[in-house]
Amino acid sequence: MMNLDELLSAYDTQLRMRVPTDLPPGIHYDLQGPVLRVSGRHQGFVETARDVGVTGAELDALIREQRDVFAARGEAVEWKTRSHDLPVDLPDRLFAAGFLPDEPETVVVAETARLGAEPVLPAGVTMRQAHSRSDFERIAALQTQVWDSDHSWLADQLETSVRAAPHDVLVFVAEAGGEVVSSCRLEFTSGTDFAGLWGGSTLAAWRGRGLYRALVAHRARLAQERGVRYLQVDASADSAPILFRLGFQALTMTTPYIWTPPAAGGQESPPRPPMESLTE
Repeated sequence: MMNLDELLSAYDTQLRMRVPTDLPPGIHYDLQGPVLRVSGRHQGFVETARDVGVTGAELDALIREQRDVFAARGEAVEWKTRSHDLPVDLPDRLFAAGFLPDEPETVVVAETARLGAEPVLPAGVTMRQAHSRSDFERIAALQTQVWDSDHSWLADQLETSVRAAPHDVLVFVAEAGGEVVSSCRLEFTSGTDFAGLWGGSTLAAWRGRGLYRALVAHRARLAQERGVRYLQVDASADSAPILFRLGFQALTMTTPYIWTPPAAGGQESPPRPPMESLTE
């Protein structure tokens, strides 16, 4: 039986504020005290320790400093928060600085040893690992269709991530009749007890047929073969119930706060999609 308090501590210690060993070209990690700033992707990213370590006016100044770095670059930035973080008024102060909350997600975990069921795909569907640029472009087209917003940037991000860490970033597609109908990733974090499930998206016509369950089972078996104890998912409201039925348990909540520089005409660009959603 998993001890969730111990797992939450391990999650904070092992997965947060982590700078990868193999960085894709053009991606920069800047670790400054309790803040990790990532730039060079389609939008910036800010990660913090569980306790940011400052409060009040000092916290406001820290938030403005991170925001202004990306403002100078003309880039949007996501500040990732968790419900157990300190100080408790961090979300309010992010909002006051112009960061808007996106949809909250539930961080869920499960033991890989308990997820070893044989993947069962719907009739006519095949699954394989994606390696090529054309695969990544097809995945980007799938995401564009699913989320009704331009995800052409995703092809570059997948290609550079896989090229930098081909044994740790695994991308999968499910196909039917030559069409990519679902895609997802499995990401290993060396030196930790966790692997992450990311990017699960399925075309509307193919939801409700067990595709997501099959893709979770396949990734769980691969993680178990690598000796990884736990799978972790940032699950949306769509995927969380499925994951709970598979044996995942809630660990904490995460809410992305996004600051976006005004685009042409003063409109903000659409928020990023959930990490693992629109799956069934």
